[in-house]
Amino acid sequence: MTLKASELKVGDTYEEEVCNNLSRTQIVMYAGTSGDYNPLHSDEIFTKEVAGYPSVFAHGMLSMGMTGKMVTNYVGDGRLTYYGVRFTAQVWPGDTLTAKATVTDIREEDGEQIADIEVSTVNDEGTEVIKGKASAKLDP
Repeated sequence: MTLKASELKVGDTYEEEVCNNLSRTQIVMYAGTSGDYNPLHSDEIFTKEVAGYPSVFAHGMLSMGMTGKMVTNYVGDGRLTYYGVRFTAQVWPGDTLTAKATVTDIREEDGEQIADIEVSTVNDEGTEVIKGKASAKLDP
């Protein structure tokens, strides 16, 4: 999909389920891929007894990556000029995540049309786990 400035308006939204029933296996696979072997993400005993959490939880960057995939599905590959988020809540095994992009501005920068986008990802209970912003180049 390629967004066109002529077809887009402030307030337009795009929503996508980015993860259904996150598994511990997916979390451990991400640890292997990223090289982040913090025991909070894989060692249930450490996480509960030492750190005091109810369970292991996903890496923030895993949920950021899933959210980022939604953004590029919306704006198209190679179009992002900015992407940044805050992690607002933990993502637990079993969570289903839905990410949403909302166009907040359409502007010109260096002769190109740019869409500014607010990004939010929530779990199946409606708790926001990611809050962020993105900007992307648009076709005329």
